[in-house]
Amino acid sequence: MEKASLRIGQEFGPSTQLKKLYYMYLIGGVLVLGLFWLWILTSVELLEYFVPATLIAAPFVLVPAILVAWWIPKYWKTVKYKLNPQEMVWQRGVWFRMTGIVPYNRITNIDIIQGPVSRGFRIASLKIQTAGYSAPSGRTSEIMINGMENFVEIREVIMSFVRGGKPVATAATYESAPSDPVFAELVKIRKLLEKGKK
Repeated sequence: MEKASLRIGQEFGPSTQLKKLYYMYLIGGVLVLGLFWLWILTSVELLEYFVPATLIAAPFVLVPAILVAWWIPKYWKTVKYKLNPQEMVWQRGVWFRMTGIVPYNRITNIDIIQGPVSRGFRIASLKIQTAGYSAPSGRTSEIMINGMENFVEIREVIMSFVRGGKPVATAATYESAPSDPVFAELVKIRKLLEKGKK
């Protein structure tokens, strides 16, 4: 995503720098495998068979590398985020599409993650932590917004929604319960059960 102001309800995606970062990881991975292969041949004293052994082993590295190189731009195109007034919507996936909704009132924290390589590309990821949403009770769920150039602006916009909304407790008591008719009915049933025990 190029540096631009966020608009509510408008989809946005990661920076094109994220594709470059993925390609750099791919090239680095292939180089590491190549050096590892050279080390194996040297350690077992088969260096004179380097060319035939490499020709046999090359497809096992090159075919997955070509598939990953094909996958990177396809995946990058599918990654979309949208900030609505009440919630954040995300989607991604080439073969398996994943979508999700994160209400702002469930967000507890947003961390900015920027490693040395992504810092060189001037991008970062935002790790959004939510309490009791899309996860077993008592555990936090995390959503990643990857490869953003304007990561500080995105965090501030999301946090402004978080601060403006009423938080929903993960273990709410019936005095501080949300105004949900089903929840209100459950509270009534609980009160009746408590009366029956006395």
